[in-house]
Amino acid sequence: MRIILMLIKSGVLVVLSSLASASLVACGAESSPSSSPDPSKEPAEQAVGTEVSAPQPRLALSYDGGVLVLDATDGEVLLDQEVDGFVRLNPAGDGRHVLVSATGGLTALDTGAWTDEHGDHGHSWTTAPRLTDFTIAATEPGHVVPHDGRTTVFDDGTGAITAFDPADLADGVPELETFRAQEAHHGVAVQDGHGNLLMTVGDEESRSGIRLVTAAGNELASSDECPGVHGEAFAGDVALFGCEDGVLLVDGREITKVDAPDAYGRIGNQAGHATSPYVLGDYKVDPDAELERPTRVSVIDTRDASLRLVDLPASYTFRSLGRTPDGDALVLGTDGHLHVIDVRRATVVASVPVTASWREPLDWQQPRPLLEVVGGTAYVTEPATRQVHVVDLATRKVVDSLDVPQVPVELRAVSG
Repeated sequence: MRIILMLIKSGVLVVLSSLASASLVACGAESSPSSSPDPSKEPAEQAVGTEVSAPQPRLALSYDGGVLVLDATDGEVLLDQEVDGFVRLNPAGDGRHVLVSATGGLTALDTGAWTDEHGDHGHSWTTAPRLTDFTIAATEPGHVVPHDGRTTVFDDGTGAITAFDPADLADGVPELETFRAQEAHHGVAVQDGHGNLLMTVGDEESRSGIRLVTAAGNELASSDECPGVHGEAFAGDVALFGCEDGVLLVDGREITKVDAPDAYGRIGNQAGHATSPYVLGDYKVDPDAELERPTRVSVIDTRDASLRLVDLPASYTFRSLGRTPDGDALVLGTDGHLHVIDVRRATVVASVPVTASWREPLDWQQPRPLLEVVGGTAYVTEPATRQVHVVDLATRKVVDSLDVPQVPVELRAVSG
């Protein structure tokens, strides 16, 4: 499989369907010189901020028909934006913007709160949140992965991959690199700090493994030992991809298969940590289930490629996984409790009551309680009551419950 690289002049709207045609024309080319911003295009209008005394955390919350931006301290609605189609929210990678996936592509949502760090101190700013003009067109917007100062977007419908520096979103016009998988599939890709690309391999029928390639498309490593490859996470610089029979670990150019203890032991959703060598994963064992409601999670130690399972008192969903600041694992259970797992011992050490008990819906797009963690705070939605609960992870207590005007579907938080 060849990866085609094209560098696009910076602009506000990038139409990936056009890029797909162009990449076919440029089939023989390996790379092109880096481009500079197009002087013929006006920069996007930038929001002017007001300096505030401390960071102002904000929440982006999707609902059926739009997206809200809330003040995370009191729940005040700062923006209510209608959006067509099923709305998904993805971290943009800069701690300020959220990429909104909907019909036609992904658009950057400016939450309007950020802090400029200056060594031993920072300056915090706020402005009115807004849906910006920066859009990456996609027929089927898929996984978005921020890592090592790059954010990578995968289009499941075409196999197009777009990468950019999220810090440039503050200027409105990030310079884009585009790649293309040989065949479209429900995939994921991530670009490292050296410009190399890790990407899944598959087609419309199946997925089998991963490849590591240079920006010019030269293969550095690959593995086809990952049936049903899905999802990714990082333990520091070590990447992990889930399989239907374990996981793949990627450390530099070395790929290691970690087998599940069951012949079918699917790990499809993971939560990593910047400084912890452990990765939290889900764990399913029934390939024929219409909807399996698992009661075990996996803990993978990337140092020795070991995998342990942890029993939980309740089931959970793909929106239930998180990590604490010090690296312990968090799982939001259908019993309404936030379960804290000591990853070193692979043991549940605390269970914090947060919501009423609930049952996972059959349709994955339907609302259900979810977990979002930013720093030392966990945010838990409760669609049945239209609330967002705020959990202090240091004290393991619910410290606030915010009422919201819509039934929450997805949630992303920024620290401000």
